[in-house]
Amino acid sequence: MEPIAYTAANGWLGTFWLLPAIPLASAAVLLLLGKRADRWGHWLGVLSVATSFVLGLTYFFTLRGLENRNGVELKLWDYIGVGDFKVDLGLLFDPLSAMFVLLITGVGSLIHLYAVGYMDHDPGRRKFFGYFNLFVAAMLLLVLGNNYVMLYFGWEGVGLASYLLISFWYLKPSAATAGKKAFLMNRVGDAGFAIAIFMMFAYLGTVDYAEVFNGVHKLSSGVVLLMALLLLLGAAGKSGQFPLQAWLPDAMEGPTPVSALIHAATMVTAGVYLIARSHPIFDANSTAQTVVVAVGALTLLMGCIIGCAKDDIKRVLAWSTVSQIGYMFLGVGLGGAAYALALIHLLAHGFFKAGMFLGAGSVMHGMHDQVDIRRFGGLYKYMKITWITFGLGWLAIIGFPGLSGFFSKEPIIVAAFEREGWTAWLFGGAALLGAGLTAFYMTRLFWLTFHGPERWTDDIRHPHESPKIMTIPLILLAVGSVAAGYLLSTSVPEWLTPVYGSEHAEHEPVMSHLLITVLSIVMTFAGAGLAIALFNKGTALQEQPAGPLVTAARKNLYTDSFNEAVFEAPGRYLTRALVYIDNRGIDGLVNGLAAGVGGGSGRLRRAQTGFVRSYALSILGGAVLVVAAMLAVTFG
Repeated sequence: MEPIAYTAANGWLGTFWLLPAIPLASAAVLLLLGKRADRWGHWLGVLSVATSFVLGLTYFFTLRGLENRNGVELKLWDYIGVGDFKVDLGLLFDPLSAMFVLLITGVGSLIHLYAVGYMDHDPGRRKFFGYFNLFVAAMLLLVLGNNYVMLYFGWEGVGLASYLLISFWYLKPSAATAGKKAFLMNRVGDAGFAIAIFMMFAYLGTVDYAEVFNGVHKLSSGVVLLMALLLLLGAAGKSGQFPLQAWLPDAMEGPTPVSALIHAATMVTAGVYLIARSHPIFDANSTAQTVVVAVGALTLLMGCIIGCAKDDIKRVLAWSTVSQIGYMFLGVGLGGAAYALALIHLLAHGFFKAGMFLGAGSVMHGMHDQVDIRRFGGLYKYMKITWITFGLGWLAIIGFPGLSGFFSKEPIIVAAFEREGWTAWLFGGAALLGAGLTAFYMTRLFWLTFHGPERWTDDIRHPHESPKIMTIPLILLAVGSVAAGYLLSTSVPEWLTPVYGSEHAEHEPVMSHLLITVLSIVMTFAGAGLAIALFNKGTALQEQPAGPLVTAARKNLYTDSFNEAVFEAPGRYLTRALVYIDNRGIDGLVNGLAAGVGGGSGRLRRAQTGFVRSYALSILGGAVLVVAAMLAVTFG
């Protein structure tokens, strides 16, 4: 169904361009005013995102009250007009974008508020909030664009802002390297996305959503498959999915609020949004859907396995994000009703993962920035609020019955078992195994941090709870971790009907729904129970020799080594070779020619002595040579 154009009848909805404009204006003020805004700039940053959230709620309920809920399209101005090819700078507010707006601005507001306390003593706090607002504005533009070019503008804006935030503490070499790594790996995915947009122009003559989706059925299956795979490459880059997942855990070098914003509510969800928005393209080719499912299943298992072997509290959470986004890719790849299931998990994940990242920051705040969970333990006695809120997030992410993760993740596992043929066992089994592994490594994280014996270093004497400005967002996010899943599961499918329709092909799972749910719960409790049994008394404070699987997990399953060997090292050697050829070859030729001309002219200059007899001798020699040549021609 196509959205309706903005008219006066739409009233208040015609101002939804304010959603990205307000945080963008705030970012401009904070970055341009400089130190003059240091005293109040952080509050302007919080207020701008909170204002966008209030406006987003207003637009949401306004759209909900319309008879036509397909959405409202607002054309701002013409951007490209060449022959029949036209691109408008316009925005689209429909049920799908409305959901993302509320997630970005709602969770983003809480993270901004938390950052006021977390960045309290940082001299660059005002600049940090400027980058933070820029990030939110770019993400809102990404989800509100009415065509692929507008989406790409936001896409690139998010990439720029994430680079600035990840490398915010750029004086640390590790932070500067992590920002560069994120930027470069995202560029690989961005190139795929850009080529997909070029293909839309080449084959369909348009990049408008409705026109592209209506024209997909006219294209050959090969063209559709290639276009879908290029879109998937872009999505994998932004969402940290295989094979472009390596940047995401390294992004932990940025301040903790950045980790929460990138890994919970915004950047990592961009890839899921791209596939969900482009669903007619993926629905038109079953092979493309299978590839999306395979990428999601593989990534969710990779994230779980690597997460089991990490000791850095933020990196464990980062790999859990990789895994949970894998579940979302699995859902959107399954298509049909599973689109809504994936988006439900995306929204629920925004609550419990943001809460846990901010909880990790609270732990670091009370433990002098310690991040090694092997040196925590017993913190529940000192950080009651952090313990309770983090615990609710832990129960939610492992899928404990009754909490949000149970209502959002279990239906995806059931949907995976509804595929036809042997792939149901393959992908359903992967999702089920992932549930058990998630319970294991997240319980390990929670138990080693808050329970067991105290294993602190000598410089930590008095762990303490964070101030209220940091704990209030934790409490609100914990409420979402408890209630969001059920509320979303009962409302989102109906809300998204204008986008995905209400009729979907039904497939019987290879096992009954009840049996799949029971198995999932059993796997969850087994994984959690095993982790408690192994780590109830703590763990070794030093890294111990381990088997091949644990060693591989500690080394990120050798994916970084593979990238270095296959891409980085050849690229480095190629660069060195090109520099050598440029210096010794091209520059050598140019410099040699210049040196030859200079040397030759220097030698010729010596013949200019200024003596008449020398010139006369030269003339005589020349005349003799001319006469000799003429005689040779005549008598030869």
